[in-house]
Amino acid sequence: MKPFLILQLRPEPEASDNEFEAFLDKGGLAPEEVRRIRLEREEIPEGLDPADFAGVIVGGGPGCVSDPDESKPAIEKHIEEEILGLMPAITGQDIPFMGCCYGIGILAHHLGGEVSKARYGEPVGPVPCDVTEDGRADPLLAALPDRFEALVGHKEAVQALPPGCVQLLASEPCPFQMIRYGRNVYATQFHPEADGEVFALRIEIYKDKGYFPPEEAASLTRAVMASKTDVAPRILRNFVTRYRDM
Repeated sequence: MKPFLILQLRPEPEASDNEFEAFLDKGGLAPEEVRRIRLEREEIPEGLDPADFAGVIVGGGPGCVSDPDESKPAIEKHIEEEILGLMPAITGQDIPFMGCCYGIGILAHHLGGEVSKARYGEPVGPVPCDVTEDGRADPLLAALPDRFEALVGHKEAVQALPPGCVQLLASEPCPFQMIRYGRNVYATQFHPEADGEVFALRIEIYKDKGYFPPEEAASLTRAVMASKTDVAPRILRNFVTRYRDM
């Protein structure tokens, strides 16, 4: 059985480790089923082939694809270059891919779509997501309700559906909550691995990173802890289940 490749971008060890545990927990993955690479401190090994994995999962992080290169810290430029270097093989060979939050920007940017802060940014917290007509026919959304809550928090967003993609989920403030390219390449604007406790930790870690005024941290924590996050993680579990034995 092929392992899943988990690529992480968070420079804060506590946030990275917590995200990794969330991927295992919500995806139904055992540690021996994955290969973890923390791109903030290591490079993708030369010759690594995404086709050698059951699927590739990309986590979130504080970076923005749309920021000017000259304003990006060196570590963010490194992470972006490393992931973008894999995208031609992933999209060209239709290798199973799940990009979470930052991953939707990477996918759209690679495909020539517009990613910017012009519209569709969402504050930290829960947001109702609606399944589209194409989404109802997608295997990762099978048996999910037509509307459910997911946890978000992002400054940039996809501005228009990238070439070759279909829209699977939308929210009122952000129309591109989940997209698919080809048959097997997925990306979400929300965090399918996150529940209220995961987001509460991120609120504490990132409260000074410009996502929200720091004085709002307590109220945001209460909101995410009260959110209903039982449905969105099923998408990650469905991704793992679908591609685990292929």
